[in-house]
Amino acid sequence: MANWWRSLGQAFWALDRALGGQRRPTQFQKWAARHPIKAGLSMATPFVLFLLVLSPDGEESENLLFAVLFGLVMGVVFGLTAASERLRQRRLKRLGIWDGS
Repeated sequence: MANWWRSLGQAFWALDRALGGQRRPTQFQKWAARHPIKAGLSMATPFVLFLLVLSPDGEESENLLFAVLFGLVMGVVFGLTAASERLRQRRLKRLGIWDGS
């Protein structure tokens, strides 16, 4: 079982390297890695507001529920992306590619 997780991790990092994952992070990537919850909330809020503005005037409780759930899903996706960026930056420091500044 441990070998399966290890090979999955190696496949992830190989994909990351293929997509340019050994480049230095930008200012926004540094901020997102430091604040994954804020990054998720700052992306979820516009989605909720956008869906509420575009919703028809029919059932407002259903529209509100859909907008909040969709915003929550988008916030989780962006938050997890920011958390994976933190792991990438930690790996760059460990490999000596980036000094963390």
